[in-house]
Amino acid sequence: MKAEIITIGTEITTGSILNTNSKFLSSKLLELGIEVCYHTSVDDSAERIKEAIDISLKRADIIITTGGLGPTYDDLTKEIISEALGLKLIEDEKMLEIIKDKFSKLNRKMPDNNLKLAKKPENSVFLSNKIGTAPGIFLKADNKIIIMLPGPPSEMEEMFNNEVIPLIPQEQFVIKKSINITDIGESQVEMELRDLINSDPEIYIATFAKGNEVEIKLIGKSHDKISLENKLNHYIKIIEEKFNDYIYGYDNIPIEEIVFNILKEKNYKIGFAESCTGGLISSTLCRIPGASNVFDRGIVSYSIKSKIEELGINSSIIEEFGVVSKETAIEMAKGLLKRNDIDIALSITGLAGPDGGTEEKPVGLVYICISNREKIVPIKCNFSGNRKAIQDKAVKKAFFELRKFLINL
Repeated sequence: MKAEIITIGTEITTGSILNTNSKFLSSKLLELGIEVCYHTSVDDSAERIKEAIDISLKRADIIITTGGLGPTYDDLTKEIISEALGLKLIEDEKMLEIIKDKFSKLNRKMPDNNLKLAKKPENSVFLSNKIGTAPGIFLKADNKIIIMLPGPPSEMEEMFNNEVIPLIPQEQFVIKKSINITDIGESQVEMELRDLINSDPEIYIATFAKGNEVEIKLIGKSHDKISLENKLNHYIKIIEEKFNDYIYGYDNIPIEEIVFNILKEKNYKIGFAESCTGGLISSTLCRIPGASNVFDRGIVSYSIKSKIEELGINSSIIEEFGVVSKETAIEMAKGLLKRNDIDIALSITGLAGPDGGTEEKPVGLVYICISNREKIVPIKCNFSGNRKAIQDKAVKKAFFELRKFLINL
C-alpha cells in the first residue's frame, strides 16, 4: 500500500513551527510495512487543501492528514474531504456529549463553534482524543483509507499509537532492526552494503546519517514469520561481519545510555574534566535516571587558571605544549583521578571556534583522554562545522571512545 501524508496549516508553510508530524508518521508507517511515497504540506486555503486532497486520492491508498479539525473557520479538513468523496457530514450525538463534558470538567462554557467537532463524514468513525478536544476520523471510501488527525504533535502521536494502528490492516509480519555505527561515513557504509540493498524483496535495508553516526535500518516483511526472522538474522550477521569494529549499539539506544549501562554493570564511578565542551558531557550523562550510581563529578576547567587550580596541572606543561594538546588532556585526566572516588576519568580540551585556530592547531582540533590508574588512552580528533556542531561531535566522540575503553577493561 502506498501512503501520502498531508500536513495542513499556515503555521507549517510559513515556517512558524517545525513539521515533526510527517517524520513521526513516516517512521511509524514504515514499521507497519507501509510505503510512504508522498509528503504534502499545505496552508489553510480551502482551495489548496482541496487540490491536495484530490491529487492524493488519485495516487495513494492510505491518506493521512494532520491539522484542520478544530472549531475555527479555517479548520476545514473534514468538510473538504467529505465534499471530495461526495459524503454528507452528520452530527454524532455521543461525540457531542463527550465534547460538552470536556468543557464542563474544565469549568468553561463551550463556544457554539465547537459544535462542528461532533460532525463526521457518513460511514466514518471517530478517533478518541485523550489530550485535546478535536477527535480524529477514520474513513474507508472508494478503496481508500483516509485518516484525519489533529495537528498538535502530542495529540496526533497519542491518537495514532492507540487509535489508528489497530485499525490499519496488516497483511504481513513486519520486523525491524537498527544497527548503529560510528567512525565511518555513510557513503562508505552504503558502498559496503551495495550487494545487500534491494537483493531481497522481503528485506528493506537503508542507511541514515546522524552526525557522527550512521544507522543501518533493516525492515523485513513477509507472510511467514519464522522464515522472515531467519532471513533477517542472516542479513544482520553479514552486516556485523562487515562493520564489527564500528558497531556500538542496536535499535537506536543512545550511546550515553550504553556507556551508563556498562559503567553500572562493572560498578565503576566516572568523572569528567571538560574544557571546550563546557559541561556538555556531564549533563548528557546526567539526563539518564540513576546517573548518580556511576557519575561522581564533572569539573569544567575552562581557563588555564582553573586547570592549574582544580586539576593540579603543572603550568610548565601548558606553557610547553599548549592548552589544546595531548599532554594537557593527559594531565587533566590524571588530576581528576586524584579524587579517590573516581575509577575512570575522561578529559577533553579543544578549539570549538569560530576564532583562535592556527595552521598548526586549527578550529575543530580536540584532544580526549580516558584513563584509569593502570591505563591512559589519549585520542586526537579533528571536527568540522560551527561551534555548536564541533561541541556536539566532541561529546558523541567522547562517549564512543569511552565505550571502547570500558569494554576492553
